[in-house]
Amino acid sequence: MRKEFQSTRPGGLQIDSFPYQLYQKAKRAGTWNPGSIDFSKDKKDWERMTEQQREEIRARSSSFLAGEEAVTVDLLPLIMVIAKEGRLEEEMYLTTFLFDEAKHTEFFRLFLNEIGETGDLSRYHSPAYRKIFNEMLPESMNRLLHDASPEAIVDAATTYNMFVEGVLAETGYASFHEGLDKSGLMPGLMEGIGYLKLDESRHISYGTYLLQRLIHEKPSLFDRFVKKMEELAPYGMEIVSRYQEGISPLGVDMKKIRRFAEKQINVRIEILSRAKNGTFDPTSPDALSADGL
Repeated sequence: MRKEFQSTRPGGLQIDSFPYQLYQKAKRAGTWNPGSIDFSKDKKDWERMTEQQREEIRARSSSFLAGEEAVTVDLLPLIMVIAKEGRLEEEMYLTTFLFDEAKHTEFFRLFLNEIGETGDLSRYHSPAYRKIFNEMLPESMNRLLHDASPEAIVDAATTYNMFVEGVLAETGYASFHEGLDKSGLMPGLMEGIGYLKLDESRHISYGTYLLQRLIHEKPSLFDRFVKKMEELAPYGMEIVSRYQEGISPLGVDMKKIRRFAEKQINVRIEILSRAKNGTFDPTSPDALSADGL
């Protein structure tokens, strides 16, 4: 039985809270439509690419597509936990979060359809990839269905927000930029990735907020967060090092990309260490944002 409604209590919604600010930002910036993106030049670029370059596009796109599907499917338990805690502003933002992930899945599927890649692309999912997306991510998120402890939420948010989004996705964007954007190739794909990056910056900021809030309340959770990042790191480094330390067919310097991924891990840890040391302002996006890395 519901005892009361937050929105009708004195003060109503906490409009100065960071989650509410993210909700407002999502309404302004998250209304792009994957179906409106023009892939006509992408198809022409695809036809002119070498088979090795096409393989790189297939591998990166199929990894993103399956990853976006995974985070779409796996987000619901976190929304349920936050709703049960009565954190209405956070739940309001998370409704846009789920909408974003669904559009990201749609975007990569539409792109692959447009270039004629409609077959089975799961062959590009390495054992390390499957370890994270087929095991570690769903296990940590689905645990929330029966365990809403701060420890379980830290594990879930670390895996989902800090690693899958904050390390793997951010590194994937950098790889696409290095291989395509600088050469003016596949503008439709790059347009969509630009939207994805903006969406994900809000997702990462929320995950940072959530983890900082929990760690501020219980500083020992910071060590749990670091341990989970260290557990995920070897699999992540294997995923981003598809071409070892050479130059990919699209001209991506993989040594540079690996350094980028390592930096993402270190930056996430450094940002969250502030909460352990007592620094946490729940109304300040500047203090919480992981953007601009």
